[in-house]
Amino acid sequence: MITSIFKKSKPINFIIVFFITLLAFVTAKLKLVIEPVNAGYIFKQIALFLFCYGSVLLINFIVSKHSLTKKNSYEILLFSLFLLVIPQTTADPNIIFSNFFILLSFRRVISLRSMITPEKKIFDSALWIAIAALFYFWAILFFIIIFAALLLYSDNKFKHWLIPFFGMATVFVIAISISIIYNNNFLGVFKSLPEVSYDFSKYNTPQFIIAITMLLSFGVWSSLFYIRSIKSKKKAFRPAFKIVFLAIVVGFIAVILAPNKDGSEFLFMFAPLAIIITNYIETIQDKWFRELFLLTLIITPFVILFL
Repeated sequence: MITSIFKKSKPINFIIVFFITLLAFVTAKLKLVIEPVNAGYIFKQIALFLFCYGSVLLINFIVSKHSLTKKNSYEILLFSLFLLVIPQTTADPNIIFSNFFILLSFRRVISLRSMITPEKKIFDSALWIAIAALFYFWAILFFIIIFAALLLYSDNKFKHWLIPFFGMATVFVIAISISIIYNNNFLGVFKSLPEVSYDFSKYNTPQFIIAITMLLSFGVWSSLFYIRSIKSKKKAFRPAFKIVFLAIVVGFIAVILAPNKDGSEFLFMFAPLAIIITNYIETIQDKWFRELFLLTLIITPFVILFL
C-alpha cells in the first residue's frame, strides 16, 4: 500500500513530502525557538523553509535527471522523513544554506558524465562548494568529490584538475574583499571557522539514540547491497553511483568533525543516504518485506516526536 503510493512519481507525493518537511520544520521551531516571534522572524522562517523544500525538489531533479534511481519518489520521501527524525537539521540556517549549495555542486559533478563543457561544470561545482564553505567550513570536504569524479571519469587533462582551485579562489577572494570593505577585517564574512569537536555527549538522549541507530542500521544495511549492485549498472552510470557513496562518506566525516554537535550536521548525509536506501528498496522482491521496511522508516520519526 505505502510503496505503491510512492512507486511512481506523482504530484500527490510532492504534497505529502511538503507536509512532512513542514512538520519537521515546525517541530524544530517549537522545541528550539529562542527568538521573539515577530514579522521579521516569520519572514525569515518562511525563507528557510523554502530552502528546505527547495532541497527536496533539487534532490528529485538530480535523481531523475541522472537516473540514480528508478522513476519513483522514494528518495524525496526518505529525505523528508530524515528531516523529521532529526528536526534539528532544519534549525541552523547556515547548514541549510550550505547543504543547498552542496546539492547544486553535486548536480554539476554528476553531470560530468556527458563531458559536455566539462570546464564550466567543474568550475561551477567548485564555486558552489566554496560558497557552501562560507556558511559552514567543513562543507569544504566535498571538494574531494570533484577530484574523485575527475578520476572516475578518467579525465587526464591537467587543466581540469586545476579548475577547482580557481573556482574556490574566486569565491574566497570576493568574500575577503567584501569582508574588508564592510567589516574592516578578513574573516567577518565567514559564518564559521575551522573548529573540531569530538564531544558526542549531546547525542546521549533518547531521540538521538533512536534516530542515529535507525540511520546507521538502515544506511549500513542498504550500503552493502548498494555497493554490490554498482557492478550491475551500465558502465557509463557507475561513476555517478560511486560518487553518491563517496558523498555519504564525506557527509559522515563532516558529522564527526562538527564543532557543535546539535544534530543539524546530519543534514549533509541525508541526500546520498536517501538515494542509497531507495536503491535498496527497489531491489526488494518480497512485497511484505518492502512494505515493512518502508513502514519502519515512516513510523520511527513519528514515534520520536512523542519523546
